[in-house]
Order: sequence, then structure tokens, then C-alpha cells
Amino acid sequence: MSRLGEKFTKEKVLLALAAPLLALVAAFLLSSVVIAATGKDPLHAFVVMIDFGSKSDSQVWIINKAIPYYLSAAAVAIGFRMNLFNIGVDGQYRVAAFFAAVVGGALSLPGVLQIPVIILTAMAVGAVWAGIAGVLKTTRGVSEVITTIMLNSIAGSLIGYFLSEDRLAVKDGNLFHTPNLPASGHFFTIPTDPKPVYGTVLIAVVIGLAYWFVLGRTRFGFDLRAVGRSEPAAAASGVSVRRMVVTSMLLSGAVAGLVGMPTLLNESFNYGTDFPAGVGFTGIAIALLGRNHPLGMAFSALLWGFLERTGIQLEFEEYAQEIVGVMQGVIVLSVVIAYEIVRRYGLRIQQRRVGAELAAEARTGEKAEVGA
Repeated sequence: MSRLGEKFTKEKVLLALAAPLLALVAAFLLSSVVIAATGKDPLHAFVVMIDFGSKSDSQVWIINKAIPYYLSAAAVAIGFRMNLFNIGVDGQYRVAAFFAAVVGGALSLPGVLQIPVIILTAMAVGAVWAGIAGVLKTTRGVSEVITTIMLNSIAGSLIGYFLSEDRLAVKDGNLFHTPNLPASGHFFTIPTDPKPVYGTVLIAVVIGLAYWFVLGRTRFGFDLRAVGRSEPAAAASGVSVRRMVVTSMLLSGAVAGLVGMPTLLNESFNYGTDFPAGVGFTGIAIALLGRNHPLGMAFSALLWGFLERTGIQLEFEEYAQEIVGVMQGVIVLSVVIAYEIVRRYGLRIQQRRVGAELAAEARTGEKAEVGA
């Protein structure tokens, strides 16, 4: 390898390490300032968080919490890689989980059939719900941001309509929920002490691997990224932009349909009025934090779970309840800003190097002309 190549490789590695380190330092300092502003000791807060988060029951809780977060981030990231903003993951996973719960509660098949039917139903419903935004964008030019936000509201209203005792739900005390899934619809768990890890973590692993392979190692993934960077250039190379937009929204929605599966198949076994909401919006932050990279999003989902888990303990230590939310926002902003600063710095270095090489070639050419 030439010296120039070695220098370029070293600079690339240093720049890759500089961004997360800068983000980490900035997030730590800013969070400390915020905690200190409330009149509490920031160092004690971090000690409490690390100590409580290192306990085995907290680690299991964090992993289980990170599963839907990761799936939500993956769904958002598929759109991000194509410069599409699927803000409707929250509605997509809720309407998908609802109808999957209805179908699963109405059937009683062997586990090898029951669980795949529930999962495929969720993916199909999520894909259709997201596909509406894709079709409207390609046929009517409607922004996917507007349509997906509106579809979130429609999803909530649709679920509210059917989630009544005289339609698709049963009443249990003061709550309404779909009929419980039979035992064959319960996903397995991984035995750990003191509580088990949800077996649906394998779904997250499979989605992460598929995301990495399809978007990074296939022609489809190349076309998708090409459209995201420049639609005119992609169209000039023979890529159907409209088809890619619709396909991307369908894939994003299908993955979004899986977000509710950890809760449905490993925890609640029905869809009720207390089914968790808001996970889709959390996925946007985690996708940004993980830079749309499968491993980056995995670490981000675990970090998000860690902050939520340890935030509970901070409240017992009489820290402000809003501290965790502020820390989450600070971390996301620090990562986005740090990566942008490093990106611009690296681009400036590259421009200077190219300028220096062109100047050196020009001087060499002048000397050659003088010698001739």
C-alpha cells in the first residue's frame, strides 16, 4: 500500500472513531450541566444508573425493551436510506398488531402454523398501511410525511372502533381487549435469571441480518440507495423511481408490523386498550442515533432501554422525572451534530488533498515542458 493510501486509511479510521467519541463527550457534558442545573449531583446520577443497570433483572428488562425499539428503528431506517420519512410506523405497528391479535385469537392451530400466521398477518397489514402512503406519493405527489402522520390518526380511530365488546373485543374489568391467543400462539422464551428473555429477540436478529444483506449486498439495495441519493441519476441508469418508492414503503411497513410482536406473543397475548403506543416515534430517534446501521441501531436500542430502566431508579433518588427524557434528546442531538461536524471536517481534508495533488501535477507538467 502506498503512503498516500496508508494516510487515507488512517485518517478514515480516525474520523470514524472521532464522531462517536465526540458525541459521547458532548452528551456526557451536556447531561451533567442539565442535572447540575436541577441542583443534584451529576456524577452520583451516573453511578446510580450504572449500578442499577448492571443488575441481572435490569439487563433482561433492557433487552426485552430493546426488541421493539430495534424493529421500529429498522422500519424507519429502510425509508431513511431512500430519503423517505416514514413517520407512520407507530400507526402501522398498532393496526398490524391489532388485526394479528384478532386473527390469532380466532384460530387454534398447531404452534408451527399459528405463530407464522400471526406474524405474516402483522407484516401484511403493516405493509398495506404503509403502502397507502407510497401509492399516494407516486400517483398524486403527496408527501409521505403528511400521509403517514394522518394514517397514524386513522389507525388509532380504526382500532378504537373495532375494540369494543360488540365488535372484535371482549371486556375484562374496565379494559377491552381482543380474545386471548391460544397457548400455541405463545412465542418461546429464553430462560434467564430472574426473568426470561423474550424469544422474539430472534426476530430482531433476523431482521437486522436481512436489513444488512438486502440493503448492502444486493442490486435492490443498491438501487434503493441510489434513488435516495439522486432520483434523476437513478432514473437515468434505468431504475424505476416510482416502483422503488412503493416497494420501500411496503418493506418499511412490513417490518413495522413486527414491532408489536414482542408484546403480543411474549407478554400480553392480546391487544387491549393498554397496548403500548409511541414506539414508532422512538424508532425515529434510535435510527438517527444508530446512523441507520444495523449494529448502530442495536446499540442505540439497548442504550434507550438502559436509560428508561435506570431512570426509574433515579426517581427514587429524588432526581427530576424529566431528566431521562432530556438525556435521550441530548444524546440524539449530540450524535447528529458530532457526525455532521466530522463529516464536514473530513470533506474539507479531502478537498485540500485533492487540491494539493492537482497543484503538484501541474508543477510537474510545467517542469516537463521547460525541460523539453
